[in-house]
Amino acid sequence: MTPAKKGILERLDSGEVVVGDGGFLLSLEKRGYVNAGLWTPEVVVEHPEAVRQLHTEFLRAGANVMQTFTFSASEDNLESQWEAVNAAACDLAREVADRGDALVAGGICRTSMYKHHKDEAAIKKLFRLQLEVFMRKNVDFLIAEYFESAEEAVWAVEVLKESGKPVAATMCIGPEGDVHGVAPGDCAVQLVKAGASIIGVNCRFGPETSLKTVALLKSGLQNAGLKAHLMVQSLGFHMPDCGKGGFVDLPEYPFALEPRVATRWDIQKYARDAYNLGVRYIGGCCGFEPYHIRAIAEELAPERGFLPPASEKHGSWGSGLNMHTKPWVRARARREYWENLLPATGRPFCPSLSKPDASE
Repeated sequence: MTPAKKGILERLDSGEVVVGDGGFLLSLEKRGYVNAGLWTPEVVVEHPEAVRQLHTEFLRAGANVMQTFTFSASEDNLESQWEAVNAAACDLAREVADRGDALVAGGICRTSMYKHHKDEAAIKKLFRLQLEVFMRKNVDFLIAEYFESAEEAVWAVEVLKESGKPVAATMCIGPEGDVHGVAPGDCAVQLVKAGASIIGVNCRFGPETSLKTVALLKSGLQNAGLKAHLMVQSLGFHMPDCGKGGFVDLPEYPFALEPRVATRWDIQKYARDAYNLGVRYIGGCCGFEPYHIRAIAEELAPERGFLPPASEKHGSWGSGLNMHTKPWVRARARREYWENLLPATGRPFCPSLSKPDASE
């Protein structure tokens, strides 16, 4: 009989590093499976093989949480399709998670209706409908992600707590706080008081900015005498020039972000900095590909006690280059070289930074 997997809180309480899978939306949009806009995930029923493959690649890269691809999969965005999408997404995540020591997280996100009217009962009903599917499919824990407003995020946590399962809550905010001006530290306090055991940020901002925000969340909890596990799932892009709204403010969003993609070495630094900050749930969002998740797993292999299967064909810090025919390429097979490299973009006349469009 196969022993039961340790739950998310048991893992985090023991100090284990949990690696979340990466960003499905932009990855699948680039592959031609998701339409830009609301980024709704009909692909889980239209092309399940694509979602299965991406889950598989993230698992192989070292992720041990498979998050259901249910972003924007509520009734207000998908109408009659929402239930089938949520159920199929749970099945795909479970199928792949069971191939390794991975957990399944059922995910909900902000609603379209909150922006137009703050009807708490109606919004909670949308969350509760998704939760019913997650409970039926017996996911391991729940994530409320991508919330601009602490108020709506609190409503999501309150609903998910009805399940009795552990709840993580992440907001798509930067150091300036939420859309209503609530400071990150205050957002953290509200989420924990609502019942979240894990809090953090996801999406909208790059690695450096995301970690600055997590530091503010941590400080807010400490000042309030509260405790929670910390989580970060940043973008896989560099964007120090974005506005309060994050990468959606940039003129390159969403179809010309490739010049900003973080290298694997950038992500190794992100993973180490996150770990040093006290974050033990580390993953990625839009722009993250499996090799980025592998970078997290490789950087934190000493703490995790193992390398992921994807490292079988990848020498640490370019060690495989030792076999290259060119001596100047062989000389790059060292950590110091890659950590100190300032990569060129190769794009003549392009500015290094952009002027963000006016946010709402």
